[in-house]
Amino acid sequence: MEKMAAPWRSLCFAALKHQYRSFSSTSWAQAGQIWRLSHGLPANGSDYGPMTDLPDWSYADGRARPTMKGQLRRQTERTEFARRVVSLSSEVDMGMKHWQETKEAENQKEQRRKALLLKAKGNSKLKKK
Repeated sequence: MEKMAAPWRSLCFAALKHQYRSFSSTSWAQAGQIWRLSHGLPANGSDYGPMTDLPDWSYADGRARPTMKGQLRRQTERTEFARRVVSLSSEVDMGMKHWQETKEAENQKEQRRKALLLKAKGNSKLKKK
């Protein structure tokens, strides 16, 4: 009889465990992301901020502490990102300048074409005024 009770007991506990599971319609991956973004904080708590950027410890006599690997990695990522932003911004500026130059060249070409057209003479010119 004791041998039969053990599988039956584990089956009951497994059924109860699945029965009391809670249901949520929101994604667990967001985990406060909307609240942090609405309050001007990063989407992820470890992206930037005092908990990430400030040192974990310091020497009591005020000496500079060694830079940690994660901090060095974040610094290099940020400098590379800044370089990319600057280069893309300069490309956009060059593209806008080129676009304006081509527009001006087209306008000048159109004005020159209109200037080379035959002019009306005589009575037809007086009738238009």
